[in-house]
Amino acid sequence: MTNSVEICYNKLVLVRLKEGDFKLGAKNNVEKKEATDKKSTVNKTTTKESSTKESAVKNPSTKDSSAKESKAKNPSAKDSTALVVSKQTNNYEDTKKTSTFSKVSIALLFIPVLLLLAFSVFTFYNTTSETIANGVFIKGVNVSGLSKESAKDSIETFIKEHSSDEIILKHNDYETSVSLEQISANFDIDSAINEAYSLNKKSNILVNSLQALRLLVAHTDIEPKFTCDEEQLTKTLEDISPNLPDTIIESSYYIEGNTLVATKGRKGNIVNVPEMKEYVKSQINNLNFRDKPINMITIEKTPKTLDMDAIYNEVHKEAKDAYFTPEPLAFYPSEDGIDFAISLDEAKQMVNAAEGEECEIPLKVLTPNVTTNMIGNEAFPDQLSEFSTRYVNNPNRTTNLRLAANKINGTVVMPGETFSYNKVVGERTIAAGYKDAAIYVDGETVDGLAGGICQVSTTLYEAALYANLEIVERLNHQFVPSYIGAGLDATVVWGLTDFQFKNNRNYPIKILCSVENGVCYFQIRGLATADDYQVKISATSSSTATSINAVTYKTLFKNGQQVSSEVISRDTYKRH
Repeated sequence: MTNSVEICYNKLVLVRLKEGDFKLGAKNNVEKKEATDKKSTVNKTTTKESSTKESAVKNPSTKDSSAKESKAKNPSAKDSTALVVSKQTNNYEDTKKTSTFSKVSIALLFIPVLLLLAFSVFTFYNTTSETIANGVFIKGVNVSGLSKESAKDSIETFIKEHSSDEIILKHNDYETSVSLEQISANFDIDSAINEAYSLNKKSNILVNSLQALRLLVAHTDIEPKFTCDEEQLTKTLEDISPNLPDTIIESSYYIEGNTLVATKGRKGNIVNVPEMKEYVKSQINNLNFRDKPINMITIEKTPKTLDMDAIYNEVHKEAKDAYFTPEPLAFYPSEDGIDFAISLDEAKQMVNAAEGEECEIPLKVLTPNVTTNMIGNEAFPDQLSEFSTRYVNNPNRTTNLRLAANKINGTVVMPGETFSYNKVVGERTIAAGYKDAAIYVDGETVDGLAGGICQVSTTLYEAALYANLEIVERLNHQFVPSYIGAGLDATVVWGLTDFQFKNNRNYPIKILCSVENGVCYFQIRGLATADDYQVKISATSSSTATSINAVTYKTLFKNGQQVSSEVISRDTYKRH
C-alpha cells in the first residue's frame, strides 16, 4: 500500500500523511510546492545516481553491494522521502492560510467601522443642514442644497419666466383674455418648500438618512398646490359666451311702452364652462399658456321655441272696472287691459320672418268702463284734510291754474302708491292750452309758459301735510310766493323739479280740487281711523339783508294732547 496519496476535487487537495490523516489545502499552492520539491529531489537523485554510477564503474561489485546494503538497512527510504515532501507542503500551506485569514479578518473588522463612521457623518450632515436635500425638485426646478429663501427665489423666477399676467382664450377669429389677478391665481410655493425641506428632517435620524439616500438614487419632484377663485373664473367664462360671434341667440320678449319686442332665437355656440374651467386651471398650473392662446371648449346650443300663443295669453289682459263695497267698506281700483294691436297670426308671421332679430309687435291699451277716479265720494266717506290759497284774477294765470287742477281733480291714490305732480298734470305745452304768465327765472319775475301752476302744487302740498301723508319730494321757490308764507310752498318745473307724496294709509285717498272765485281749493278724502292725529303746521322765519330763512314744523295731537313735534324743512329765499 502507498503511504502518500493525493486526491483532487476541483481546486482542493486532500493529502494523506498517515493512515486515516487528511489535510485540506489549495490545489494550486500544493502543485507549486510539489513541483519545487520534485525538482529538488530529481536533482539530488541525479547527483546521487551519478556518484553511484561512477562508483559502480570503478567497483562494480561495490554497486550491487551498496544497493543491497542500503535496501537492507532502510527498506522504507522511498516512503520516507514522500512523507517528508508531503509534510513540508502542508506546513507551507498552513502558514500561508493563517496569514491570509488574519488579513481578511482585520479588513472585515475595519469595513463596518468605516461604514458606521461614514453613515454617522452622513446622518449628522442631513440632520443639521439648513438646506434642502439633494435630489429634490419643485415644479421641475432643482432646489438641491438650497436654503428656503433661495429656493423660493428660484421657483418664483421660473414661474414668472414661464407665465404672463393673463391667459388668452381663442374661438375661431375671436380672442379674449382672463386676468390671473382677477381670478386670484396662486401657487402655494411656501408649502412646497416646507415639504421639500422636511423630507430628510424628521424626528427619526435613521429615517432621515435612509430618505436622503433614497433621494440620491431616485429624485423627487414636488408640485406646488395651485388655487384660484373658482366662482370668479366661472363667472368670467360665462360672460364670454354672449360675446362669441357665433353665440346662441335665446328666444325672448319684453314689453316697452305700447310695444311687444319679441325675438325668435337662433342656435349657436356657448362656452362649455365646466370643462373650460378645468382646462384653464390645468394650463395655468402647467405653465403652458405664455404667448400661446388656448382654444375655447364650446358646445352648440339650440334656443327654446318662442311660443307666441303662450306669450299672447300672458300679455293679453282684459280691463277691469273699479268698484267698492259699502259693507264692509272696501275699494277695488280699475285696471287697464292690454292686447295685440294686430292679429295673433300676423304677429307669428312677423316673428318667424325675423329669426335671430328683434321684432316689434304693437300693443293697445284696453280702457275699463269705470276707472278708479270715477268712483264717487261715497267710497271715500271722510274728509282727511283741506287747504286753500287765494289768487289774483289774471286770465292767463287763472287758465293755467284751472288746467293743472282739472288734471288732478278726482285722482285716487292707492295705499303705498306715490303721487307725482308732473306725472299727473303732464307736460305744460301750448298744445295743452297753457298760457304765458309770471314766473321766476334767474331771480327775476318774467312771463313764461304755464306761469302760476306752482300755486296748485303749493296748495296740494299743504293739504297733504294736514292729512299727515308722507312727503317724498318737495323744493321751495327762489322767492317767497305772494299767496303763502315762507317755508310752506312747493315749486315744480317740468322735467326738473317734482312734488311727490306717498299714501301711507291703509285705504285709498281721493283728491278733490277746484279753482274758482279767486280760490284754489284742495280736499283729501278717505277713511278716517282711530289712529289718526290732528295736525298743526307752523313756520318761523328770520331775515338778513339778502335772504329769508324759514324753519317749518309739524306737530301732532291726539285727544287734544301733543304727541310729537318735528322740523320738516329748512328753506332759504332771496329777498326781492
